[in-house]
Amino acid sequence: MKVTVVGAGNVGATCADVLAYREIANEVVLVDIKEGVAEGKALDIWQKAPINLYDTRTVGVTNDYSKTAGSDVVVITSGLPRKPGMTRDDLIETNAGIVKSVTEQVVKYSPEAIIVIVSNPLDVMTFQAHLTSKFPRTKVMGMAGVLDTARYRAFLAEELNVSPKDIQAVLMGGHGDTMVPLPRYTTVGGIPVTELIDAEKLDAIIERTKFGGGELVKLMGTSAWYAPGSAAAQMVEAIIKDQKRVFPVCIKLDGEYGIDDCYLGVPVVLGKNGVEKVLELKLNDDEKELLQESRKHVREVMEVLERLGK
Repeated sequence: MKVTVVGAGNVGATCADVLAYREIANEVVLVDIKEGVAEGKALDIWQKAPINLYDTRTVGVTNDYSKTAGSDVVVITSGLPRKPGMTRDDLIETNAGIVKSVTEQVVKYSPEAIIVIVSNPLDVMTFQAHLTSKFPRTKVMGMAGVLDTARYRAFLAEELNVSPKDIQAVLMGGHGDTMVPLPRYTTVGGIPVTELIDAEKLDAIIERTKFGGGELVKLMGTSAWYAPGSAAAQMVEAIIKDQKRVFPVCIKLDGEYGIDDCYLGVPVVLGKNGVEKVLELKLNDDEKELLQESRKHVREVMEVLERLGK
C-alpha cells in the first residue's frame, strides 16, 4: 500500500512519521514545494526505522508528483496560515488555489486514490478538492472531527483523572467555534459523561475544545501539529486497513440531517472505500438548532469560494 502526504510542514511531516512508525503502508511519499524539505524529512524518518523498528519506506520529493503515482490515499496539508492584514476571503482564495493545483496532480497520477484534506479553512478546502477531483463524495473528506474529539476527550480525561483511552465522544458541524458538541453521546467506560461531571465544568471543557486551536497558537505562536498530523494518520489507517472505524469527518451532505450540498463534520464508517456510511443520529431540538447554525456559517464560507469561481 502507498500513501502520499502533500505538504512537508509540521503537520504533514508528523502525519508521515506516524504512518511510518505504525507501518500503515509499505511506502509513504512526502511532497513539498520547497526544495529539499520533503527529501530531508523523509530521510530523517527513514533513518529512525532501525531505532523504532519499522519497515515503511519514506521518500521525499520536490514537486514531482510522478513519484506519487498509484497512491491508495493522499493527505493534503498544503496551504498558508492567515497573515496579518489578510482577510478571510484572501486566505480562502490563496489556499483554494493551492489545493486546486495539488488535487489536479493527485487525480492525474492516482485516479483511484481517496483524498483526506487537512488544509484550512477545512470545510471549504474539502469543497475545493471535491470540485476539482470530481471524485464521489465518499472519496474526498476533511480531517477535523477526529482532532476536535481528541482534544475534547483529552480535556475530559484530565478533568476526571481517567485514561483518555476509555472516553468516547462525537462532535459534529464545522471546524472551529461553530462545532456542535454532543454530551449525550459522550461516555467514559460506557458511563454517560453527564453522570460524572457537573454541567458547568462540562460546558467549560466544550468551550475550550471549540477554541482548542487558538489556545495552542497563543501559547506557541503557530498552529498545532502533533495532534492534527496523528489524527490524519488515524483516518488513513482506517482506510488502508479497512477497519470500519466510526469517526466524525467532514463530508458533503446529500440530505442527511435535512442538509443538502454543504460540507460538515458528521459521524461516518471509514473503510477501504472511504466513507462507507454516514450515520444519522437522532438529534434533539437544541442539537438540531446548533447544527443548522454551523451549516449557515460553513455555507457562508463556501459561497466565498463560489464567488471566486474556483
